[in-house]
Amino acid sequence: MTNDLEGRIAVVTGASRGIGYQLAKLLGARGAHVIALARTVGGLEDLDDEIKAAGGQTTLVPVDLTDFDALDRLGAAIFERWKKLDILVGNAGMLGVLSPLGHISPKDFEKVMAVNVTANWRLIRSLDPLLRQSDAGRALFLTSVQSQTRTAFWGLQSISKAAVEAMAKTWANESLQTNMKINLVDPGPTRTGLRAKAMPGETPENLPSPAEVASEIVDLVSPDVYRTGEVFDRVSGEWLS
Repeated sequence: MTNDLEGRIAVVTGASRGIGYQLAKLLGARGAHVIALARTVGGLEDLDDEIKAAGGQTTLVPVDLTDFDALDRLGAAIFERWKKLDILVGNAGMLGVLSPLGHISPKDFEKVMAVNVTANWRLIRSLDPLLRQSDAGRALFLTSVQSQTRTAFWGLQSISKAAVEAMAKTWANESLQTNMKINLVDPGPTRTGLRAKAMPGETPENLPSPAEVASEIVDLVSPDVYRTGEVFDRVSGEWLS
């Protein structure tokens, strides 16, 4: 594995497990200094051990993404130490409940929107000035086919992921005159805890592992990426506008 990301600073949310963990691990192995955000301290510590064993560097940030003041402080701390940010991976997300829209409690609705939508907006608000200081600022948000299919009972996923897509594409259009490229990726079915919760009858061994998926999408934050404001469908290998 090359050190093509040597000297680059990367923020990854939801980095304590699943796809986020594996993306952070790959970015660290390729030379990026990984700022890893998650609530689960044990998972972050495991990530730190793996990245350091491979010769990489991390900064661990145990945080609940709904602590929006903390996300504001994150931008200030990154500026103070590095003056810029090169990569943002908005991976963290929650499923919420599978339910008819009228049966979803306000608490469940607001929690999913806070994690899946508002937290990503707060990250954009906090980190946009830093990404603009990079010679190749890259942002990548995870989305889902539910943003397009609007499957019955999957309203929380459909609504929140559609909002993330609209937000990322709007940000991309606002950044056309900069060095930033902002995209989304639909990783497809993956052997994660969230998938197991949503599809309890599924055989997980039939799904690709988070490590496999991460290896296929990590290049989407490379300085070589020239597309912006698009969605990469990992399963088909196609870019969707």
